[in-house]
Amino acid sequence: MDVAILGGGIAGLATAISLKRIGMKATVYERRQSVHDLGAGIVCWPNASFVLNELGVLDVLRPHAGKVRAMRRISKDGVELGSLDVQRLDATMGYPSLSVLRQDLMRVLLRRVERDEIPIHYEMPVTSIVETGATCRVQFSDGTTIAPRMVVGADGRMNSIARRYILKDNRPAFQGFANWIGVFRCARTAFDRMEICDYWGVGARFGIVPVSANVAYWAAGAVARGDEEEQVDEHLADLRQTFGCWPGCIGEIISQAADSRAKYIRLYDHDPVSTWHRGNVIMIGDAAHAALPTSGQGVAQALEDAWWLAREIDASPTDLDAAMTAFTQRRFQKTTTITMGGRQFADTLFCSDADACERRDRQAQQADYVKMAMGMAAAWSAGLPLGG
Repeated sequence: MDVAILGGGIAGLATAISLKRIGMKATVYERRQSVHDLGAGIVCWPNASFVLNELGVLDVLRPHAGKVRAMRRISKDGVELGSLDVQRLDATMGYPSLSVLRQDLMRVLLRRVERDEIPIHYEMPVTSIVETGATCRVQFSDGTTIAPRMVVGADGRMNSIARRYILKDNRPAFQGFANWIGVFRCARTAFDRMEICDYWGVGARFGIVPVSANVAYWAAGAVARGDEEEQVDEHLADLRQTFGCWPGCIGEIISQAADSRAKYIRLYDHDPVSTWHRGNVIMIGDAAHAALPTSGQGVAQALEDAWWLAREIDASPTDLDAAMTAFTQRRFQKTTTITMGGRQFADTLFCSDADACERRDRQAQQADYVKMAMGMAAAWSAGLPLGG
């Protein structure tokens, strides 16, 4: 069976590798000139590490990644709100939590794709998918047309042609806040404890994730202000104004932001839908179930999609519709829970009511972080052969 994968991001490359492992021929079509690395970094939580191991790339990734030990919550005034033992989470789930720059994860996946001799065609934006009976034709901007046995839409959250074909509507939902993201490098040892630091304020949040003792990626989130078309200098001025007096090394990170290719991104997700395929076209990853960064699970769920899609096709190799239906039924509830959880957490983090934020912080100080870690392990292990 020949498969066309639309999109060469994490979901697309992982799916190509996963399908190759069951003997299927996949071709990746990427709209950009090269594989992109939008985003600063990723925590590959244990469910993501499980899939990376299944794809044969976890050990290749380890030298480029940091092993996260804890996740601290801290107020914007430097008050400790609580700490979650990530090592306990890892022990429960059976795989490590690894922090990695997105460009390094993409590089590892791309090398595996090349090793598996999976073709990637760049500068191939899809203009339309046209139904032809039980199948379809995919049309590209250069006039090329293909009619594969199966089409996998891994073409992202913002303008997925696959989602438009399946649902007639591919508009994402803006959730009212934005992130500044970047990578921080310093000459000294700054992150030897390998702890994620999550600083909470009123309507704002600043997260720092170490990748090594002197490299971390960061994300500063706040309620969106102004116009999406504002100049970079204006966005950096907003960053300094919002977070300039926050504790820890945040001031140093912000001072380096202009030189570190920091990006400003308004954040969207998708309302959950239970229909993920039409005919021989199926959508995965952000095209199917885009979640906010506050979910912490975007990449992990894209990787789970790649693993499960291959398994369902392998289980029903002569009935593509049955495989797609089984895949959607298996994945819908978990991804929906994660999407809605990301929204709920964002509402809490970016609340602009100072009194409500004070109550939130007190609740964080009183939280049972062992119970929280066990809850995360149970939710993220769902449907996977992880833990006890």
